[in-house]
Amino acid sequence: MSGHNQFALLTQRRFLPFFIVQALGAFNDNIYRQAIIGLLFYLGVSSEERTLYTNLAPALFILPYFLFSALAGQIAEKLEKQKLIVITTTMEIVVMSLAAVGFLTQNMPVLLVALFCTGLQSTLFGPVKYSVLPSILKPEELTGGNGLVEMGTSISILTGMIAGGMIFALAGTHGPIVAAVAIIALALIGNFTARMIPRVDAGAPDLKINWNPISESLAVLRLAKKQKAVRNAILGVSWFWFFGTVLTSQLPTYAVVNLGGDEVLYIFALALFSLGTGVGSLLCEKLSGRIVEIGLVPLGAFGMSAFLLDLYFARTGAVTVSGLDVAGFVQQPGSWRIIIDLLGIGLFTGFFVVPLFALIQSRTPKSEMSRVFAALNIQNSGFIVLAAVLGLLSQRLLGWTIPQVFLALAIANIVVAVYIFSIVPEFLMRFLSWVMVRTLYRLRVKGVEDNVPDEGAALIVCNHVSYMDALILSAVIPRPARFVMYYRIFNIPVMRWIFKTAKAIPIASPKEDAALMQRAFDEVDAALAEGELVCIFPEGALTKDGEIAAFKSGVEKILARRPVPVVPMALKGMWSSMWSRRDSRLGQMRVPRRFRAHIEVVAGPPVDGGQTDAPQLELLVRKLRGDEA
Repeated sequence: MSGHNQFALLTQRRFLPFFIVQALGAFNDNIYRQAIIGLLFYLGVSSEERTLYTNLAPALFILPYFLFSALAGQIAEKLEKQKLIVITTTMEIVVMSLAAVGFLTQNMPVLLVALFCTGLQSTLFGPVKYSVLPSILKPEELTGGNGLVEMGTSISILTGMIAGGMIFALAGTHGPIVAAVAIIALALIGNFTARMIPRVDAGAPDLKINWNPISESLAVLRLAKKQKAVRNAILGVSWFWFFGTVLTSQLPTYAVVNLGGDEVLYIFALALFSLGTGVGSLLCEKLSGRIVEIGLVPLGAFGMSAFLLDLYFARTGAVTVSGLDVAGFVQQPGSWRIIIDLLGIGLFTGFFVVPLFALIQSRTPKSEMSRVFAALNIQNSGFIVLAAVLGLLSQRLLGWTIPQVFLALAIANIVVAVYIFSIVPEFLMRFLSWVMVRTLYRLRVKGVEDNVPDEGAALIVCNHVSYMDALILSAVIPRPARFVMYYRIFNIPVMRWIFKTAKAIPIASPKEDAALMQRAFDEVDAALAEGELVCIFPEGALTKDGEIAAFKSGVEKILARRPVPVVPMALKGMWSSMWSRRDSRLGQMRVPRRFRAHIEVVAGPPVDGGQTDAPQLELLVRKLRGDEA
């Protein structure tokens, strides 16, 4: 697992052209929007007229998301996705040509019409942007791929704002021409690159399109609520946009009033946040071990609030200096604390949002994914508008300072996070198990990505060494798995909550509780019938001597009822770790002999469940484990 590198995706045709297209789109949109502001200064319009345009522009850009996202989701579901990307980038050429006319004639109404059309084009592209990733990436690549996309988007938005803002400052009287040429050239490059994206089949080619925007918007919003985990992941992503909108919309004034800077210092502050977000997005794959690790979401949420709280305490009031550039600001007392806070907020924002996107993609059927992301865009738009309104009201009506807005946002972020994690405890459960496994062990994984099927039912069989086995396996298996475990282990305090949240299946011997054993077999069969992964420990108990005991016939009973593929796995190096039976009860509670001990999980090729039995599976697991108990 450690040998994989998410940046390798940037060398592959299945990903690189798409990555370039989405990054160029974000870059061009922000060049265009900032160039409009630059044109207003160039034309010397009054501050009142400039304020009108700068407030009207975002509203025009986001309005199509409300009106047409549901239609966009249906189109993205029905059409072959590479073809749709080419269509939307062709639209971008037409729209930017209209915008170029607006720049050359210095006509603001034309530019605003083009801005609305840009929002429409982005609305059509939005459902494709994230729904295409599960089709071009393997499940274990989703986190890394989403991290790259989020990093590319963050950097593209930032550099686009900088480049768009500098056009008129550097080009002077040639600014309108430079702006017109730049946006058309970028649109042409994007369209050319889109034609190199490999074909991606439609999710639902037979879908009948509903042209009523109201009824279809309600329909896709209902569709997005079918699964509780997906519904709340969507809520989390929308909260990310709310959080980011409130924060970044305050930075221009914060840079002047609270940091004593100028427009360049605002860009520097925004760059710190964007850079942190990009780095956090990229780190998600490394921290998650290349699975969809939603345990990072609570870490991200509480990290965001921690650094935002510190940003409030770092500078609670206005400063006496003014006009500072970046170098002057860095020399001021407390400046490095603010720099670290902005980087930290961005870093943990990346931890928060990337796994949420990956979860939505991994848990949503491909035939519904574009419409689910259309629902996400509708909800995001509402949260962005709400953030802008509340940010304005908090200062105009309540008289809050910007640091006080940051304080309120940090507290609200904790409240929202606790709410989401309380109604979907899977997030918090995964966080606790993620912390425990990565604190106590250093994992090496071999064969899991290649041999665990990406979809459909399968039974995983593994040797049983310690009380931590289920948590370790859940940390490396790229799909959610149902674990069958001895009821006494299931009932361990604290761990019980984790196991129950993960939908583990407790089992007992027929002598202890025959009814519980039968319920366990029935639940296993039902899970396999639903296409889920089920993991069992066929020895029936923890090893007492480090050796693999004979596999019991329970595995044969499961396969007799439902002969699904069986994936053999072996845990290596666990016998000398904590919570095995090598030591006394007191000894089981100590840390491993080597802190963060090296352990290994090895998976072999799946075998036909209808053509195997317990002794054969036991032999396969013994071969995988070898002599490393």
